[in-house]
Amino acid sequence: MAGSDFRPVYHPAGHDNELRVAVQDLRTGRWVSMAQLLDRTDGWGLWTQRTQVLAAVAAGSDVVQAWRAEEPRSVAASVMHTRVAVERAVRAHRARHPRTHQLWQEAWLACRDAAEISPDDPVPWVCLLALALLDDQRSMDEHRLAPPVLMLPPGPWGILAQADKRDPHNREAYHRMLQFVCTGTPGPLTEAANFVQWAADSAPTGSAVHALPLYLNVERYRRERGQEKALDLHWVSDGALRDAGHALDTWFRHADLRRASPLDLNHLAHALWGANRFGEATQVFDAVGRYWTTLPWAYRTRDPADQELAAEVFLRARSRSLADRG
Repeated sequence: MAGSDFRPVYHPAGHDNELRVAVQDLRTGRWVSMAQLLDRTDGWGLWTQRTQVLAAVAAGSDVVQAWRAEEPRSVAASVMHTRVAVERAVRAHRARHPRTHQLWQEAWLACRDAAEISPDDPVPWVCLLALALLDDQRSMDEHRLAPPVLMLPPGPWGILAQADKRDPHNREAYHRMLQFVCTGTPGPLTEAANFVQWAADSAPTGSAVHALPLYLNVERYRRERGQEKALDLHWVSDGALRDAGHALDTWFRHADLRRASPLDLNHLAHALWGANRFGEATQVFDAVGRYWTTLPWAYRTRDPADQELAAEVFLRARSRSLADRG
């Protein structure tokens, strides 16, 4: 895969071959593979990851509704109904659709129902964290709770605690919380930096939560947008170097990479390449394989909406890193 004919592939399932099959069937309107996959999914972390990917694919169709009609007592179908409802509400909010409030209410009720039907499942609570991002004015009491430590802002800490109780350090839960904190911080990301530090300090070795600082560094870079050349120094700052090394040593070297998020792998490869740690970046590019993600590479281009430009940056970074092999 080191040759000049190498071409990256984007697929939401990444290296998860079973999920890829279910996604393919979903796109043709069939739900049986999804149901069978979720039935044999072990561990809340993988369950959270797979339901998120499946919902993003299913949100544009009625396939989950068809599954619920066929198997009305299926807990997995109810959870997927919640996932799809939340995905649609989030998309409507992003597009400023006039039905956003209605979809938000429907999704919120679906989350509460799913939490009752599947009380040990972190996903309904992760979904409530996703919906918290729609509360631009922080008008709901559950989104304005006091933080667990003084350096953090008010927020949906009770919801995060419920997710944490069911699946400690759930990757998506902490990402949703980081998004919430960043959204409420138009200026310097001090509170977000405090959050990722607080989260990483309590996370066990091998937890994907240790990759959170990489996302915060990308968000800082995105907000600066001074364009590629002037901002290259961003990635060799003391903080960026420390965060890349921490994610490598505390997450990547101890994680089950077969179940790692493609986004996490791409963010770490990007951070190590940006830090000129090419030999270590090579190890991560090996784990990435063909399954790249548009972000964060798109932010290193003149037009983040152009996927071809992002692919060029990915290939350039990969080629430079692999040249250092040995």
